[in-house]
Amino acid sequence: MAYFISDACISCGACEPECPVSCITAGDSAYVIDADACIECGACASVCPVDAPEQK
Repeated sequence: MAYFISDACISCGACEPECPVSCITAGDSAYVIDADACIECGACASVCPVDAPEQK
């Protein structure tokens, strides 16, 4: 199951450089994960200070 960024996101940007397939981008109020490109590695979740990346 692909990851998505929940409303808990504080837009700190910690997750974006950790994604090995560059599927995380800055959105209007939070970061966004392209579910079609996500390889479900969990790298984003492991660095997020507020546990915003979650699996669908």
